[in-house]
Formats: sequence, structure tokens, C-alpha cells
Amino acid sequence: MNIRRYSQKRVYLFFYFCYNISGDNEMDCIFCKIINNQIPSYTIYEDDVVKVFLDIQPDSNGHSLVVPKKHFQDMMDIDNDTLIYIMNVNRKIKKLLEEKLHIDGLTLIQNNGSIQEIKHFHLHLKPYYKEKQEILSTEKVFNILTK
Repeated sequence: MNIRRYSQKRVYLFFYFCYNISGDNEMDCIFCKIINNQIPSYTIYEDDVVKVFLDIQPDSNGHSLVVPKKHFQDMMDIDNDTLIYIMNVNRKIKKLLEEKLHIDGLTLIQNNGSIQEIKHFHLHLKPYYKEKQEILSTEKVFNILTK
């Protein structure tokens, strides 16, 4: 097992046990805590409506989460204006990932129901690369994207 991946999983497990990551309510929601800077994140974009940060267990380099600052549980809870806004932010992030990481494609994933691990609406942006990529540390990807 890769030591870096093991270390990232330990951090994730730490947050899992210290916080109710399911986020059934705003007081216990790990994403609300990240948005309020109570938990650190590798933030690559932020404005008044959303925060975009790198996933600490990435499937590929640049794997990001777009999270609205207002707590919505899932796609049935979120309003249309915020959904449209998130899609426009996705376009900005896609351009950033293309320019800095030279991605070949991008998959958008949004889970709901029992498959949704954290009950705060969020959209995964998972970059695709034609050539197999070594998974870099989240910190290294962050430095590439923010320089």
C-alpha cells in the first residue's frame, strides 16, 4: 500500500471519528465545517456561493468537490439557481484543470440517497487522462493548480 495514500486515509478516518461526516444537520456536517474553515482544505476556488476543494482521497489528479456554502442535503433539496451556478463554476474549474494539469476529459458525479456518504450536496469533478497518471499528493496537485 502506498504510504501517502495510507496517510491520507488515516486523516480521513480521523475526521470520520471526530465529526459526524454524514452531515445530517449543519452543526455536524463536515462540509459545513470545511466551508467555515473549522477543518482545513486544499481550496482551489471560492466565492460567496461555493467552495471548491481537492478530494483528500482522489481517484485522479485534480479530483475536486464543488460544495455550495448553504447546506442542502441532496439534489431534491437544492434550488435551481444554485444548481445552475454550480454548473457555471464547473466550467471555470474545468478550464483550470485543462490549463494546469492537461486533463483529457472530466466526469461529473453527484450521489444521492444511501450512496451519498456526506449528506451535503456536492459534485465530484473527476479528471480523465488518456495516459495512466501517477496519483500525486493532494498538496502537490494544489501547488500546481494555485501557482
